[in-house]
Amino acid sequence: MHSKIALFCPLQGVIDIISKKWTLLAINEIGNHKRIRFNELRRELRGITAKSLANTLVELESSGLVTRKSFNEKLPRTEYSLADDGTKLYHMVIPLLQWAASRKNAVVTECSCKAKIK
Repeated sequence: MHSKIALFCPLQGVIDIISKKWTLLAINEIGNHKRIRFNELRRELRGITAKSLANTLVELESSGLVTRKSFNEKLPRTEYSLADDGTKLYHMVIPLLQWAASRKNAVVTECSCKAKIK
């Protein structure tokens, strides 16, 4: 009788998604705003380049975490929002924030998620 060998660890899938520098920050900001435009998101994510943000959003969209909606108006605009899986991840980030803020010597000085960590 052969024993089954797990070829894929769910934790590896989690790490593959959230280990990228801007992923959780982008998920958090999009979740905070429900819908957000590219430049507004870039302002919220201080320090991110336009190229890094574009790459992050493409990855999040291809992972099924973020949806992109384009509006064909006189001044075209695009808005980003969380897909169902992105919303689930967003809600899981809150306990991580609370844990991080509660650690010994943790000092939260400037953070858009500050209200959630109390």
